[in-house]
Amino acid sequence: MRPIQLVILLVAVGAAAGAGLIATRIGTRAPEASQEVATQPAAPPMDLEDVLVAAKDIGIGKTVDAENLVWKPWPKDGLNDGYIQRTGEPDAVTNLKGMLARSPILAGEPIRKAKLVRSDRGFLAAVLPEGMRAVAVRVNAASTAGGFILPEDRVDILLVRQKEANEAVAETILTDVRVLAIDQSVQQTGDDKQPSMVAQNTATLELTPDQTELITQAQQIGSISLALRPLVDSGQPAARQRKPTGVAVVKFGVVSRVTAQQAP
Repeated sequence: MRPIQLVILLVAVGAAAGAGLIATRIGTRAPEASQEVATQPAAPPMDLEDVLVAAKDIGIGKTVDAENLVWKPWPKDGLNDGYIQRTGEPDAVTNLKGMLARSPILAGEPIRKAKLVRSDRGFLAAVLPEGMRAVAVRVNAASTAGGFILPEDRVDILLVRQKEANEAVAETILTDVRVLAIDQSVQQTGDDKQPSMVAQNTATLELTPDQTELITQAQQIGSISLALRPLVDSGQPAARQRKPTGVAVVKFGVVSRVTAQQAP
C-alpha cells in the first residue's frame, strides 16, 4: 500500500470515529434535557368563582329574567364587591327576576345590583340623576322632528309664541336637554303592513329645578318645540352651551322677562 493511501485511510477512520463519538454524546444528553423539562413544577391552578353575568345585552328599562342571566367562572383576583357570586347568592337568578335595568348592561358584563331596580318602585325616579327632575311638556309630531326624537336623545327646547296678529317668533330657551321618554305608539300603515312610529302629546325631559320652573312658565306663554341635536354634540362643555335667560313677555305694550328663580 502506498503511503498516500495509508494516510487517506487513517484520516477516514479518524473521521468516522469522531462522528460516532459525537453521536453517542448527543444521545446521552437528550434524555437528560427531556428529564429536566419533565421535572419542572406545573403552574398552580387559577382560583375561580362563579359570577352572575349578562347572557346578552340588556337595554335600559328592560326586564331581567333567566334567559339573559348566566353563571360564569371568574378569577377571584378580579372579583368586585358589587359582583353577585354563586357561593353567596345561589338563588340570585330567581331573586332578580322581573327587575329592570337602570342603565345598559352588555353581554358578558357582571351583574351588579346598583344597575337594577324593582319594577314596583318607579323606574323613572330610579334612572334620574341626583338633583334632576322629570318634566312632561306638551308636544306634537311637528314639534318633535316628525316623531324621530326618541328616549336618550339630546334636544334644544324652543318656545314659539305669537308676537303680533300674523307674526310668530321662536326663541331657544334651553339647550342640550336629555329626553327621558316620548309618548309614542306604533301603528301598522299601508299595504305592506310596515310599522310606523306616531308621536303623541307629551315628552318627558330631564331638567334642573330652575329649568323646571322656566319650562313650566314657557308653556303658559306659547307652544314648545324640540330640536334634535346630533350625537357628536352630546356632552359639550357647559361654557359652549347657551345659558337660559328666561322668556320675553309682552303685556300691554310693556316687554318683560320671565325667569326661573334661583334656588337658595
